[in-house]
Amino acid sequence: MHTLLAARALNRATLARQLLLERAGLPVLDAVAHLGGLQAQEPQAPFTGLWSRLRAFDPAALDALLTGRRVVRTHLMRRTVHLLTADDVLAWRSRFDTMLRQRVVGTYRRELADVDLAELAAAGRAVLADGEPRSMGELARAVADRWPAPGPRPLGELLIAALIPSAQLPPRGLWRTKAGVRNLPLAAWLGRDADPLDPDDGVGRTLVRRYLAAFGPAATADLRAWSGLAGLPAAVKAVREELVAFRDERGRELLDLPGAPRPDPGTPAPVRFLPAFDNAILGYDDRTRIIDDTHRGLSVAGERVVLVDGRVSATWTTENDTVVVRPLRRLTGPERDEVAAEGSGLAGFLSEGESACVRLEPS
Repeated sequence: MHTLLAARALNRATLARQLLLERAGLPVLDAVAHLGGLQAQEPQAPFTGLWSRLRAFDPAALDALLTGRRVVRTHLMRRTVHLLTADDVLAWRSRFDTMLRQRVVGTYRRELADVDLAELAAAGRAVLADGEPRSMGELARAVADRWPAPGPRPLGELLIAALIPSAQLPPRGLWRTKAGVRNLPLAAWLGRDADPLDPDDGVGRTLVRRYLAAFGPAATADLRAWSGLAGLPAAVKAVREELVAFRDERGRELLDLPGAPRPDPGTPAPVRFLPAFDNAILGYDDRTRIIDDTHRGLSVAGERVVLVDGRVSATWTTENDTVVVRPLRRLTGPERDEVAAEGSGLAGFLSEGESACVRLEPS
């Protein structure tokens, strides 16, 4: 019989793994690696995500990693844009190839029905061989004479998000910088191709361990939700003897690394502000450990959220350098004070010290 982990125990484990129970003193590169990447379809989101997780986080450190080609913005988990270490991108990308192709083709099945994927990939690579960064649209238009029917959007997404492992280049994603998306193949940007697919699926086993380190305890359905891959059943089976098992209140089996932190459920959880699409929420199939089912839609709608006592309890936005908080439930007086203090710190971070203003709407 597996030990039961109640929702609060899972919540505290999640916060600890996600560096949200206590800010960590890790270097930025190590934090990005530990988290298995950060969701980055909103270019500034990783900065807020890291500010909430690291002590004395300096945005210039992340900028230096981006321009120094040690972290990369690319399509990977769930076919969404993530910020990952260059080492992880190169090691993992081939394991995601099939999923990425299937998701793009599934979205544009009718438009892409008559397109030979190998021929399209070769044509796209030939265009990019000149070393000139291009947007999806520019690359699609460059090959559109051979495939005029699909239109630029399906061709561009298929090329950049699936067929050609690519990096989004700076200045896209730099601190307080607005810039369009320009892409180069990973090989051109990082100096070598992604590792070939491993027939023994060592990458799959690595993904299982790395996921559990950052998100466990978790079910295989949670691993599938985070990665977009089909559950990695063979990889899970291969490492299962290394793992410990629990069950949650819904009866699901949860797997975990034996020595990973599982704090006491009574451990206090500080207020934390999360950016849109943060993987602390999206990294699970069952998100009730951190967000009520009533509010589940907020996480996929791009709302930025506030954790109070470890759970999504408010949304936030900015207006003229003021952080504006809109509670989703009645907050106690001490909770409002803590939200205001953390929100003021966030306002100072986002404005580089120009503002410390925070406004809490009525509960």
